Amino acid sequence: MCVFCLVRPAAGLYKMAMRHGCIMLAAIAALATGGCVERELTITSQPPGALVYIGDREVGRTPLTTPFTWYGDYDVILRSEGYETLKTHADINMPWYEVPPLDFFSEIAPWQYKDHRYVHFTLEKSVPASDEELINRAGQLRQQASQSANP
Repeated sequence: MCVFCLVRPAAGLYKMAMRHGCIMLAAIAALATGGCVERELTITSQPPGALVYIGDREVGRTPLTTPFTWYGDYDVILRSEGYETLKTHADINMPWYEVPPLDFFSEIAPWQYKDHRYVHFTLEKSVPASDEELINRAGQLRQQASQSANP
């Protein structure tokens, strides 16, 4: 038997081991880079351009898209000049693939989930108080102030 015949099987095993090693490395890289859930919330309003606060944090003016981390009920405040301030909430329910124990598999999946939620709010025009209403309110406040000063 020649020397080359003895070397060839070893070379074949080396190539096969390298091929399997590359496949394993690619699989590990795919698992490490995938499996995320990208969550975004888009808020629109009528009228557009309302200032938005989510949980006491200013996030911008409508229309806007902002990332979120947790599912649940978010306190939302919208303000716009000439409109009543709207204090409301946005209930963001979790999708089926985020319910335990399924969430484990969505986190290790080699692809990325995109969870994009949309909410729309309508603000009502503010009605300015008449002069008579302002005078009556001032009188009430003056009376309350004098009563609290003289117990």
